[in-house]
Amino acid sequence: MPFDLGATVRLTADCLDPDGTLTTATSAAVVVTLPDGSTASPAPVETAVPGRYQADYPTTAAGRHTVRWVWSGPAHAYTDMFDVREAAPPAIMSLADGRRHLKKTDTADDEEIRSWIGACTRAVEMFVGPVVPRTVTERARFASARSVALTLTPCLGLVSATSPRPDGVSYAVDDLDLDLETGVVETVTGSLLYGPLDFTYRVGRLIVGDNITSASRIILQHLWRTRQGPGRPQRGTDDFDVTEPLPGLGFAIPNRAVQLLEPDRLPPAVG
Repeated sequence: MPFDLGATVRLTADCLDPDGTLTTATSAAVVVTLPDGSTASPAPVETAVPGRYQADYPTTAAGRHTVRWVWSGPAHAYTDMFDVREAAPPAIMSLADGRRHLKKTDTADDEEIRSWIGACTRAVEMFVGPVVPRTVTERARFASARSVALTLTPCLGLVSATSPRPDGVSYAVDDLDLDLETGVVETVTGSLLYGPLDFTYRVGRLIVGDNITSASRIILQHLWRTRQGPGRPQRGTDDFDVTEPLPGLGFAIPNRAVQLLEPDRLPPAVG
């Protein structure tokens, strides 16, 4: 499961001799490669179990990290990875809400529930656009235009519109008009826009409709139940579980949730 940004990750690995037996090494080293390519080298120590090593690494960046262990005497190596969540990952419901909806009375499954809430959020937002308010940046590549359509809607407002080129034209937010529903940006005077431009803007909903909230709960319940493998209770066959394959999501969303999301569903993309 991903770690929260700022949390300390306890890295563990075993030093094995050529026969596959745990063995104390003459030297041990571990290197963590961060998402930006920089590296860190936390100090490894041998645990109470000979040949088993650990190192504590306080996370400083979101994204995928690679972990490389190397021992000598005997020579051995091991590579692993871990993920770190962004500081404010979008979540369509709180952990407490998810736990309550799944009728969980303890915290044993909290990390798995958080992961499924993230998946549920992505699934809902694929249908209706951003729900969780957040700031995004995208580059619009064009020479000149009367208007530019931003990718994500609904919008909450523009933050900035700047040129990535030293000699390019940037715009003050007050000189631009943003249609919050369609994401179309124009100048207030109707003059041409000159690109390319990096638009930073807020997306999401200040008020989330009951249909979206209810659909997210249905999807979370469905994902939680269908994750169960052999030997565990199988999901039911009630209407909440009936699915049809959906482009990009397969059978991840029950039909009942799709029906609830339909009033807010994004219009088809124009080619």
